[in-house]
Amino acid sequence: MTSEPLEDLIGDLISLSHRLTRLAATSTGSAESPAVWRTLSVLRDHGPLRLGELARASRVSQPTMTKLIHALDDRGWVRRIADRDDARAWLISADPRGLEALAGWRRELAHALAPRFADLAADDVAALARAADVIRERLERADAEADAHAGAVA
Repeated sequence: MTSEPLEDLIGDLISLSHRLTRLAATSTGSAESPAVWRTLSVLRDHGPLRLGELARASRVSQPTMTKLIHALDDRGWVRRIADRDDARAWLISADPRGLEALAGWRRELAHALAPRFADLAADDVAALARAADVIRERLERADAEADAHAGAVA
């Protein structure tokens, strides 16, 4: 496959993923900010992070992340952990209650959208499962490369 059709396909997948996420959120009627779930997902996937690192990974400003972490902390969904490398700094970690809330939100999204996909043929379900596996593997590879680069810079 040449790069242009591949790039078009990747662009379509990204765009469709965003649309699917918006449809799912609208279908649930949830008023929760997507930033809450994005932040908990980043912490689940990457482990404890400093506030600035978390803000960069979530693509929000540091003041926005500070407000978000205060709100999540008030709910008991995150924990602040002393940074052993810098006594002045804190690491932010997902609390098991936050991870359970995230898992519940994902179940709610899936439940809301399942009827829209219930009529798929078995081979279409298999194609979606394979696509999810491929995308997951590429994202895990990108995360590992980013972690290796961060370790080399530190």
